[in-house]
Parts: sequence; structure tokens; C-alpha cells
Amino acid sequence: MKANATEVSALPEPAPLRGATEAVTALYQAHALGLIRLAVVMLGDRPAAEDVVQEAFYGLYRRWHTLSEETKALAYVRSSVINGCRSALRRRVRQFTGVAADQPEESASAESAALLSEEYLAVLLAIRRLPSRQREVLVLRYYLDLDEGEIASAMRVSRGTVKSTTSRALAALGRILEDQS
Repeated sequence: MKANATEVSALPEPAPLRGATEAVTALYQAHALGLIRLAVVMLGDRPAAEDVVQEAFYGLYRRWHTLSEETKALAYVRSSVINGCRSALRRRVRQFTGVAADQPEESASAESAALLSEEYLAVLLAIRRLPSRQREVLVLRYYLDLDEGEIASAMRVSRGTVKSTTSRALAALGRILEDQS
């Protein structure tokens, strides 16, 4: 006999996950939009970005009982989003091995292209041309406004690596934008 949705939702949750549902839901409501924006900048594709963020929150929910501190949940999700973006980009590279690496990607839709100003679009395309680690550091620093410690935690690198990567990324971004003008 097949259970319908109301019957399934009426089943009680296992005790360890009761607190997880409320906590993950609250975290999702507070941070999902910012994380989707992060993933959109990294991937250039809103549907893929939403998928990555959903997977990150699902992973958090599944592993809620293993968290040492609930305060680390946001850092866990951020790291998951970054890793999910890396995986998605690797899949794209494998899928489109014949595409030129320095060719800027087109906007996901005409609607999103219309919303972006020409200058913003130029910066976004320049950021996408950066190596992945440099792109990640700039997005976390200037788009999500994280400090060095939070970036180091999200990327699982040292603060010194964050500083040097940011410096190199800004220099490379400046060169790319200069070449475009």
C-alpha cells in the first residue's frame, strides 16, 4: 500500500533529528539567499547554484548529529557550497573539454543579463576568468563580506594563504579589467 504525503509527514522524527529540522530550517531561512548568490557568482548559473545550496543544507541535516558545535553549522554549509561549486565546475570542464578556457560564459538568461549593468557584467566576467581559488577568495571577501578567519575556515586554508591569494587575485583582476578597456 502506498503512503501519501500527509501520512509520511505525520510520522514522528527520530529523536536526534528533531532539533536538526528546526535548526537547519532557521539557518536556511537566514542564509540561503546569500549562499545562492555566492554559488551564482562561482558558477554563473542560478539553477545549478540553487542545487548546490540545497545539497549543502541537506548534507548539514544528515550530519547534524556529528557537529561538535551548532555555531559551526554556517561554516560547514559555506564549505559545502564552495566544494559543491568546485565539483560542478569540474564536471563542466570534463563535459566541455573542447571549449576555450578564456572565453567568457554567456549569461544564464536574457532576464539576468538585462539586470546586470555593463560594468558589473565586465567585473563578473573578469572574476570568472580567475583561477578557482582566487575567485573563491574574492567572492567570499567582497561579496559575502567575510573576514580572513571566516574565509580560511570556509576554504580550509591558513589565514596567510587567504591574504596572499587575495593579493594575487586583486592584481590579476586589475590586469584583466585593464586589458578589457
